[in-house]
Amino acid sequence: MSVIITLIKPSFLIAVRQKQHSAGLVLFFTISAFLFSHSTIANPVKWHPGHYYTILGLGKNDPKYMTQVYKELKATPALRGIQIRYFWAELETAKDVYDFTSIDQRLAELAAIGKRLVIQVQTKSFVPIGKPTGKLVPDYLKTSEYEGGEFAYSSHGSTAPRGYNIALWNSQVHDRLVELFRVMGERYNSHPYFEGIGMIETAYGEPIVSQPAHQLSKFYENLLSVHQKMRAYFPNTMTIQEVNYPHPILESFVRRLKEMGTALSGPDVFKDEPGLNRNAVRNAPRGIYHFYPELSGIIPLAPQVMHKNYMNTRNDGAGSVPTVPEIFAFARDNLKSNYIFWTRNPKYYSKVLELLNGPDIARDPFGGLNSICPKVYTSCVD
Repeated sequence: MSVIITLIKPSFLIAVRQKQHSAGLVLFFTISAFLFSHSTIANPVKWHPGHYYTILGLGKNDPKYMTQVYKELKATPALRGIQIRYFWAELETAKDVYDFTSIDQRLAELAAIGKRLVIQVQTKSFVPIGKPTGKLVPDYLKTSEYEGGEFAYSSHGSTAPRGYNIALWNSQVHDRLVELFRVMGERYNSHPYFEGIGMIETAYGEPIVSQPAHQLSKFYENLLSVHQKMRAYFPNTMTIQEVNYPHPILESFVRRLKEMGTALSGPDVFKDEPGLNRNAVRNAPRGIYHFYPELSGIIPLAPQVMHKNYMNTRNDGAGSVPTVPEIFAFARDNLKSNYIFWTRNPKYYSKVLELLNGPDIARDPFGGLNSICPKVYTSCVD
């Protein structure tokens, strides 16, 4: 690890500050492509591909739960670390007041056993049936200055909220999110066991209260802008974006991620999901899974195995029940994964551990996944 500490100099932490229906989205990405120039990342990036747990949200601060997680990590060499999700409101408790206590504690515990930490900042929430969701954004954002900071969304024309997404079309919401990542970059970029930081899925949801069309385009423009700045704030750390929908933005959106050097992730490994596997027919845009093999070896590829992925090969349940080895094979062979994030589902994680402790995977430091340093990075460091 001394190599990383030597290579990652304090000067790399300087933050570079910068300030900004279907047919409209495509037009936006065509017009704004010039904003992002193509270049490789000029700094060595921490690179420890392989298998990671995504732990349950309520468990991250539960000592009993985490003790069991650490026990499993130590007994499973192929598990290189964990991913933990935090709502924005958990990390910024008031304007410019940040609480990183949980991250610091988990990072210290993982470093002590030689495992690594990936953080996902959740800017979208999902309402569990019959249960309240966690607070998504800090309270100060819930004012007219920030257009409420968030909006309720649903799906399939329902008026019942399925969750909340942030009002990222608002330039001040954008700036506050950028500031969060700036502060986190100063704190964690140079830490040798801080492996990556990412954001939740691109799917927008159907706003319950009607919105003007330009807000949707501005949302994705600002999301790309946030990532551009994240790469500046985390020059030696993998930055990640989950991408799934909407279809019209995918081609241009993924191209911008490639140019920045941002890792491509996705919230699901559904081998039979029609929307994710959709072929380009009669000028209809492709599903996100078609982009993974094209980007293999160029940027990091890091899909997520979520709860539903253990239960069926399709989100609507019309597929088949996969085995854990089948999920792994699809992520490895079809999605060309460098990293796989396995949700520690109570009913299925024993099957994941069985797979990862099998001889073929256990003897490989990278768990059978592609370990080649992506071309977008000038170099990777262990």
